[in-house]
Amino acid sequence: MKWLVAFLLLVGCNGADYFDIGHEYLGARYVADPLGENMAPDMDPLIRDDAFDCVTFVETVLAHGNVNKLNKIRYKNGKVDFLCRNHFIESDWLINNSNLVENVSSKYGAVKVRHVAIDKQQWLYKVHGINAIFPIETVNLEYIPYDKLERINVSEPLIVLFIAGKSEKNDKIGTDLAVRHMGFLLPNGILRHASSQYGRVMDTDFYNYVSERAKDDNNIGITLVRIK
Repeated sequence: MKWLVAFLLLVGCNGADYFDIGHEYLGARYVADPLGENMAPDMDPLIRDDAFDCVTFVETVLAHGNVNKLNKIRYKNGKVDFLCRNHFIESDWLINNSNLVENVSSKYGAVKVRHVAIDKQQWLYKVHGINAIFPIETVNLEYIPYDKLERINVSEPLIVLFIAGKSEKNDKIGTDLAVRHMGFLLPNGILRHASSQYGRVMDTDFYNYVSERAKDDNNIGITLVRIK
């Protein structure tokens, strides 16, 4: 009986954070790049709850569906502008949201470092036809290689980033890119994410998902990020 009381106390204080994080969006459609600034060059809305990609799902959940909080997560210093958006998880999102999240991969396994060189200037020109001056940013991203990954026992939801090596796709978009997907790893071993493959926000077994990704040699591991 004591364990039941303790569990109920835990759920009463943290249940929504521990197991229900993002549950209200389960089944919502997957749409690539569904959010924007309501103005050119991206006319998409600042917030929506009917469709997500993997990044906007995580961002909207962290913001608890509040557009003002979401803007602070999606944009450097909360300035709503396409050029100020945290486009790159590696060099923008993790750093500009360091008050909210931190890389804790080394606490859960032996890590390696993926050296990433983000060329935002070339990416803006090649992908969006925008001329803007940005320096190349080099990031050392810690990750757990798939061949070093064991069962992870987490007591709180973590953001999980799925890391890839360099590829020809990087050349086409004008920059290196390491983070290919993201979602939430829940304490019950479930990955909650917006899946492009299945076209919706869904739950899946984390280890089965990892096993499938690891079959591609260019998928090299995961980064685990704690929500402060």
